[in-house]
Amino acid sequence: MNEKQATQSYNITPVSKPRMTQSDRWKKRPCTAQYWAFKDACKTLGVSIPESGSHITFIMPMPKSWSKKKRLEMFGKPHQQRPDKDNLEKALLDAVFNEDCRVWDSRVTKIWGIDGSIKVVKYAS
Repeated sequence: MNEKQATQSYNITPVSKPRMTQSDRWKKRPCTAQYWAFKDACKTLGVSIPESGSHITFIMPMPKSWSKKKRLEMFGKPHQQRPDKDNLEKALLDAVFNEDCRVWDSRVTKIWGIDGSIKVVKYAS
């Protein structure tokens, strides 16, 4: 089976979907403000995700407090702490789709990187 793939990278720091409350309509919590800014940035950059056959990689920025040695050691390694990958995916799908129930097949990975970004690989047979 010969599969073709197209890779698209978006220079935007991933944000997880926060729990929303009724008061978020008038009370601007930092987590919801960050989420709304992320959604706007996704629209501005034209982020695109297919309904099936994609691999989304969230590149999470390393803390500035880490030493150069630790940064080199962790670069490209799995990101195994909060935010959870499902909350990152939820925020991205909500930013891209009006009805994200149409997405039925995708793979999600999160790794450490220098700067935050999102990479989408689209597979087509």
